[in-house]
Amino acid sequence: MKVKEIMTSPVQYCGPDTNLAAAAMMMWDSDCGILPVVNHEGKVIGMITDRDICMAAATKHRIASDITVWETISGKVHTCSPDDDMRTVLKTMAVQKVRRLPVVDEDGTLRGILAINDIVLEAEEAKGKKMPDIPYEDVINTLKAISAHRVLAAA
Repeated sequence: MKVKEIMTSPVQYCGPDTNLAAAAMMMWDSDCGILPVVNHEGKVIGMITDRDICMAAATKHRIASDITVWETISGKVHTCSPDDDMRTVLKTMAVQKVRRLPVVDEDGTLRGILAINDIVLEAEEAKGKKMPDIPYEDVINTLKAISAHRVLAAA
């Protein structure tokens, strides 16, 4: 199974100059907890989560409407392609410990988003000799890897 078969598209997104209050409202209106951040060319340059917004508002001691997305995102983003196989995507999610990946074309332009929830809903139990497109075991192993506690470096 390919990403393009189950990804969400079109997807809500914001720009780096969007303020956190506006980003939070976009998430609320779209019933999502994450937004891809795209530049003026539509290329993904980061991701922002509802948690990022809360932590920025709490730690920067400014109101959300005075903080830009650019001040908050790390800029490190992991992506997948519409033609990627689910097993490749599950490995990326497990290694990078992410639940959602922006789906981009060959030049980095946003085409959609793929969430672990989308994958869970497509997962199947292996029956007999039939090999499902997305086996339950692969999804559970990915969720375990994503959910594992990170080892913190000694301070």
